[in-house]
Amino acid sequence: MSFKSLVGRIKLRQLKSRMEPQQLAFPASLVKPKQILVCLPAGLRELTLLKQFLPIIKEMFRATEITLLSQPGVKVNDMYPHKGFHILSPTTDQMTWTGLPRRSYIKMLQEYRFDLVLDLNLQSTPFVSGVLLSFPAAVRVGRGNHLGEPFYNLEIKTRYLRDERNIYRSMLNTLSTIKSAGDPAPLGSNP
Repeated sequence: MSFKSLVGRIKLRQLKSRMEPQQLAFPASLVKPKQILVCLPAGLRELTLLKQFLPIIKEMFRATEITLLSQPGVKVNDMYPHKGFHILSPTTDQMTWTGLPRRSYIKMLQEYRFDLVLDLNLQSTPFVSGVLLSFPAAVRVGRGNHLGEPFYNLEIKTRYLRDERNIYRSMLNTLSTIKSAGDPAPLGSNP
């Protein structure tokens, strides 16, 4: 482990200890979020694969503002559609030398008041971990198949370990199922 990653882990541990956990009610917290942040993976292969699932996310959370957050230095503006999504592409100078997001960038993100953060990274990164810890009142959803730091308050475990397409599909299907359990019954239906 390098000195840089050691310092980054210590900083993340400090951020985690300062975070006040909020009480959330599931599935009610997933029913009508107002602002959603989707943390995108860094790899070109995963970004290309994930692009096909954006319509599913948009359909699942209709009438919700969805913001896509790329990894620092990764430009996704050319490959991702702007219709229906706001795209944030942080530059490498918006993170510290340890890989964590700068306070100024976190303050800018907090102005959006995200109430749902969906982490679609298959590997944890210090940048995304720092972003997740900056939204203690939000529902923070991520993949639960790996042993990692507990940055999520909803981990979705899938039976797939290396098949990215099925991991994303399984995560979104589970999220949709949980969300629909909290949706009120449609008008005209019998309880």
